[in-house]
Amino acid sequence: MKRLCVVMVFLAWFVIPANADFDTGMAAYVNRDYATALREWTPLADHGDARAQFNLGVMYANGQGVPQNDKNDKEALRWYRLAANQGHADAQFNLGVMYANGQGGRNDTEALHWYRLAASQGHADAQATLGTLHVMGEVVPKDYREALRWYRLAAEQKHAGAQYNLGLMYAKGYGVLQDYVQAYMWWGLTAAKSYETASSARKQLAEKMSKSQIVEAQRLAREWKPK
Repeated sequence: MKRLCVVMVFLAWFVIPANADFDTGMAAYVNRDYATALREWTPLADHGDARAQFNLGVMYANGQGVPQNDKNDKEALRWYRLAANQGHADAQFNLGVMYANGQGGRNDTEALHWYRLAASQGHADAQATLGTLHVMGEVVPKDYREALRWYRLAAEQKHAGAQYNLGLMYAKGYGVLQDYVQAYMWWGLTAAKSYETASSARKQLAEKMSKSQIVEAQRLAREWKPK
């Protein structure tokens, strides 16, 4: 399986009741005061706070505020798993990434398991990753229609990579009837986010399209709204 180019996921604010210790840790993390963030989040994580567990996983995975040694991946996996088992979608996705990339031990079956759990909760990166896995056909059987389904779910959440890949599927006719208008539309949405690859692909595709097709694709892009 090829190494997946997926982001390790960022820390995020969550819509939850105010928690002074968690918020203090977040403020410290944002200011790169990792020692304080670690001190504030560790007791919360020990008491089962999934947010803190996930954030500690990020810190260990990135070597932030912790000793640089070969135990970091194991600690990151441990914290991610604790949060993932509580249904934390970002932790589930990150756990999948680590297993796919061989951090803490390569295990494609585990990676797929956690990607699917995260995707089922609407995690756009996980959905886009599943789309790519079905295109590659190495961890799961090659299935362009299934890839389209996952790419579309992520694309509807404005995931630039999924929108680009969805456009590519339409341009090539993979799992769907070839449709330059749809391809141009999705690449137009992606290009608007300064996705240079999509901008270049759209220009090349335009050479194969009629003026009316381009006008229609531009209209669809203007009127597109996420579901």
